Amino acid sequence: MTIDEQFEKLENTVREYNPGADFKRIRESYEFAKQHHGEQRRKSGELYITHPLAVAQIVAEELHLDSESIEAALLHDVIEDTDATYDDVAKLTSPTVADLVEGVSKLTRIQYATKEDEQMENLRKMLIAMSKDIRVILIKISDRLHNMRTMEYQTPAKQKQKSLETMEIYAPIAHRLGMQRMKWELEDLSLKYLDPIGYDEIVSKLDAKRPEYEDFMRRTQDQIDQRLKELDISHVVYGRMKHPYSIYRKMFSQNKSIDEIFDLFAFRVVVDTIGDCYNVLGVIHDLYKPILGRFKDYIGTPKPNGYQSLHTTVMGTDGIPFEVQIRTREMHEIAEYGVAAHWKYKQNGQGAGTEGKYEWVRRLLENQEGADAEEFIHSLKVDMFADEVFVFTPNGDVQNLPAGATPIDFAYAIHSAVGNRMIGAKVNNRIVTLDHVLKNGDIVEILTSKNAKGPSRDWMKIAKSTEARSKIRQWFKKERKDENIVNGRSAFDAELRHCGISMKDVLDPEFLPVLLKKVAYPTLEDLYAAIGYGGFTAQKAVSRIQGELQRRQQQRQQEQLLLEAATEEKKEEPAKAPDAAKQQKQPKAVKSEQGIIVEGLDNCLVKFSKCCTPVPGDDIVGFITRGYGVSVHRADCPNARHNSKDPEEAARWVKVAWGSDTRESYQTSLELVSKDRDGLVLDISAMLSTAKVRVLTFSSRGMPDGFAITSIVLEVTGSEQLELLMKKLKGIQGVMDVKRPTG
Repeated sequence: MTIDEQFEKLENTVREYNPGADFKRIRESYEFAKQHHGEQRRKSGELYITHPLAVAQIVAEELHLDSESIEAALLHDVIEDTDATYDDVAKLTSPTVADLVEGVSKLTRIQYATKEDEQMENLRKMLIAMSKDIRVILIKISDRLHNMRTMEYQTPAKQKQKSLETMEIYAPIAHRLGMQRMKWELEDLSLKYLDPIGYDEIVSKLDAKRPEYEDFMRRTQDQIDQRLKELDISHVVYGRMKHPYSIYRKMFSQNKSIDEIFDLFAFRVVVDTIGDCYNVLGVIHDLYKPILGRFKDYIGTPKPNGYQSLHTTVMGTDGIPFEVQIRTREMHEIAEYGVAAHWKYKQNGQGAGTEGKYEWVRRLLENQEGADAEEFIHSLKVDMFADEVFVFTPNGDVQNLPAGATPIDFAYAIHSAVGNRMIGAKVNNRIVTLDHVLKNGDIVEILTSKNAKGPSRDWMKIAKSTEARSKIRQWFKKERKDENIVNGRSAFDAELRHCGISMKDVLDPEFLPVLLKKVAYPTLEDLYAAIGYGGFTAQKAVSRIQGELQRRQQQRQQEQLLLEAATEEKKEEPAKAPDAAKQQKQPKAVKSEQGIIVEGLDNCLVKFSKCCTPVPGDDIVGFITRGYGVSVHRADCPNARHNSKDPEEAARWVKVAWGSDTRESYQTSLELVSKDRDGLVLDISAMLSTAKVRVLTFSSRGMPDGFAITSIVLEVTGSEQLELLMKKLKGIQGVMDVKRPTG
């Protein structure tokens, strides 16, 4: 299927459920994405535009979202992966669509201290956007689903990393949004890469017994169908086998093989009214023997994600247990598509605002104020994935809490003031300890006092919910700031001594800003206070700066050696013969990283300057930078013309040379000036493809005078390959000049 055929399929899909969609803007979004992604390719070798098209197809086919969502899905990677900006997208479509695209995009332009920090900020940004417009997360989950469907082209390490992230974050979010179909597929695809042997074992055994299983499901379905027809209840009934991950989880939790698990089947009965739901329940219990303790009424007590259904597990006539789910048609829509169901019949953005039902998003964000990356990620996983218990206030209001919750969690779920003034609790009218584990159906009463001294630090260990722990931290943060600073400084100092680091080194005016950036606190007092109230740990703070301190110490030693070597050489130069001075001297040093030999030092830090991007074969010079080793420039770079009148600057220029064992490839850039014409970009792209060079970025812009400027960032082995490439580019019709940018 060609790219244009894929787009036609997308248009037809949208037309089926939303004939009033803005197809003109959808096509413009497609053309814009197609143009800007250009010749970018996926790991599979396909053009990159196939990915946004596939994501838009999922958004349309499986979620039935509005026009704006389709446009955003087509454009979701242009801000992140091309030179297109937010303003470009807003001008093309609307600010709403641009916000959706921005929400889905990652924070790629910001550097974070750790991988966890980056993950936290990406998630936090996504959740903030999600709290404003739930469609952000619907598109993001669709994006992740397509990436998981095409994960076979990634490296094994990448497969495991992405699958774990999907299992721990995206599948739970889909669950909290009630998007069961997508949740199941995300879990199954993740399992395929996290435990391929276990996955293959389950799938092969299910396939082997499929005829037997299908026969059982057909007979059971016919029994239920016939009885409901006799009673004249309008219905649809169908059965399914449990998904591989659901079976896998049960095998793991119960330590059983697949042959020992019998409840592999589930039947669903969809009816017209709530009254019919309960009538059907009676029919099922009349037909089959119910299993005690396996009945759940989610109609009377819906799940937080809006899910409603009756669940019962019964013993079939063959002695095989199975689950029956009974729900109305509306409940079925919400169960399958979750929040996306609100857009199915409310197109053109009229469904916006339904996200107000999902206040847990905002609460999660509020509770994570000031949390560090590890805590945020951990709490997100807990909040998203935890099994829940439903308990009642004395007035009969329902509170849902994570499994294992205590009266402390209940108190803070009602209000932070209730938690802070709590002195005890009653469960089912009996006094209990604060670490008492709550069960479904418990009636909980919190005992409070105005004279209460506030929460204890031990409560942090007892509380199970993120909300409770966060509110306890906030209390200590606000009420005991001075005490927190003293305790935090003491703990930080003790950890420094334990690691053999002097406080004097940390407080060095040159290093202090680096320290604060690493720990992400504006001042030392803020860091001490955070350690004091438990928002951060001294161990974590020291571990983040330890490596930087060691690196700076090594760098100082390297700089000193380089300067000494450079100064010594300049003293010897007047004594040399004039002809000898003109000879190119090979620096006397062992090869450092990046394939560069630096005079006077072995294995120093080397980086290539971005202003001139040198490659092997170029004449090069080196400059000793403060804190970053040696920066390598091309000899003809304007930035390499040092001021000889400044002795300090002159001393920092050192001799460098290419080693014998350089890297496989080096990044460099080219700029083409050409007459603007149709097919120019295509010709340039074809030539680059023929030359078999890796292109990192490619952009071309027309000028008012009829010329075009094309900028290319690519990887080459050295100057010989680059010169040959430039010669071929100059041979393209209309190309006037090919040069390497400098300065």
